[in-house]
Amino acid sequence: MSELKNAINEPQPDYEKAEIDLLREGLKRSYKERFEMTTRLYKIRQLMQKAVVSHKPYIKK
Repeated sequence: MSELKNAINEPQPDYEKAEIDLLREGLKRSYKERFEMTTRLYKIRQLMQKAVVSHKPYIKK
């Protein structure tokens, strides 16, 4: 019983509807906008592949 008193009644997310909404929004974009977005993502991907993470240990003085 105590579990039911503390339960929060939130609506469950509708992932299918969200995905369809994103697809519809994407179809509204022009070919130029799609090309620019794809180019931007490609450039970011290339940058991240070349990135090197280095860690310098903290030296107490």
